Amino acid sequence: MKIYTGKKPNLGPGDIFIIEDGNKKILDPAPSQKLYNHSPDGFNWGYSGSGPAQAALGILLDCVGRKLALLFYQHFKFEIVAGWGDEFSISEKEIKDFVNALNKDYD
Repeated sequence: MKIYTGKKPNLGPGDIFIIEDGNKKILDPAPSQKLYNHSPDGFNWGYSGSGPAQAALGILLDCVGRKLALLFYQHFKFEIVAGWGDEFSISEKEIKDFVNALNKDYD
């Protein structure tokens, strides 16, 4: 199971990491920026602007795929990403549970 974590530097965008099976890698913003380039500077969180939109899209794109990511990333941004502090951690299961709950409303 994947865990998504992030930590902001003092200023500017933050890095998001994916931890899976003990391996840690950085989440590249480029794939999400190719879909919608909300934030050329990359990912951010803790408010409801363009950096958090990019973070929400990037995380969902990696976790649940393109179709569901495009449908629900703004909801994920407003309800989850905007509330994160300087550091966060969220599991793949938590993300999928959130998306599945929303997806039922769209069936």
